Amino acid sequence: MSDPVARLTLPTMMTLARLASIPVFVAVFYAPFRWAPMAAAIIFVIAGLTDMLDGYLARRLKQTTRFGAFLDPVADKLMVAAALVMLVQAHANIWMAGPAIVIISREIAVSALREWMAEIGQRARVAVGSFGKVKTVLQISAITGLLASRPLQDSEGDLLMTPFHWLTYSLLYAATLLTLWSMFLYLKAAWPELWPSRRPG
Repeated sequence: MSDPVARLTLPTMMTLARLASIPVFVAVFYAPFRWAPMAAAIIFVIAGLTDMLDGYLARRLKQTTRFGAFLDPVADKLMVAAALVMLVQAHANIWMAGPAIVIISREIAVSALREWMAEIGQRARVAVGSFGKVKTVLQISAITGLLASRPLQDSEGDLLMTPFHWLTYSLLYAATLLTLWSMFLYLKAAWPELWPSRRPG
């Protein structure tokens, strides 16, 4: 029997490292130090860069594997979900909770849709498109900015928002709109299989 570790490719090891960095990311986010927000943002950016790099290396080095193809989106979604949950606590308002709920719910729904389409041999219909890639860039940019600069509170406990915070919120809402639009495109592509029309005769 071959050694499973020996079959681990460089891209897969990068994905595993990204997955293992999530507890570190959470611990740094809650660390009681002034540098914690920026450090958490840097970890998130590095995770986002390795997400793009491991896919590129897998194709370039011809090291694509079924395990890597499964693990890569899992690591990506877990990192984003962890970041959004922590940001909801840090900002504690409906303007942050709303996009977080939409983005996490969309990821669950689209993942389930892709799994079902794969089972019936129609996985290619719900492949990642250009909207999904733009959405990812906006999402990473917004979350990185929100992680790096947390809002302060006044004496009454209200959040003090700077122009930079409003910019990151704008990016987050743009990513949320693209999230909904890309989900609509996936559902539209899968609709003939989800709701097949009955042909007479």
